[in-house]
Amino acid sequence: MSTCAGNDLEVTTGSTPETLALGKKLGRLLSAGDVVALSGPLGAGKTYLTKGIALGLGLADSRAVRSPTFVLVSELEGRLKLYHVDAYRLSSAAEFTALGSDEFLFSDGVTVVEWAERVAAALPREHLWVDCRHAGETRRTFRFSGHGERWREVVGKLAEAP
Repeated sequence: MSTCAGNDLEVTTGSTPETLALGKKLGRLLSAGDVVALSGPLGAGKTYLTKGIALGLGLADSRAVRSPTFVLVSELEGRLKLYHVDAYRLSSAAEFTALGSDEFLFSDGVTVVEWAERVAAALPREHLWVDCRHAGETRRTFRFSGHGERWREVVGKLAEAP
């Protein structure tokens, strides 16, 4: 189920495979330099959405995508390099910047930041914000908010039928 309004889209998935499929669809739409910011509580689907994004970027096996809580940044190779960032242990945007975030945020790859609410002030002005929420035992709701002109097109394409 999905609803779309302007630069925003809300999609509810009913299972992990549906969340992976949604992420894969998004991954196919991403280009070099794109930044996807994921926010939400533990277990809300951030890592599974990232696994799907990785598949959409051409990564052969989504098992390579793990919640990188103890490794702040993971680099994965696909059609484009995927920088998977977990900001859970960071306490500020300044810490994120000190990590060398410009190297991946402004690269020729795609950056996905989990726990983005912790480092929001350090994100580029143009990015896709995804609020991930529990909607039941296996259901998850993802609210996509495009920040910048490019994201209006991406959110529109994501809203189209599979």
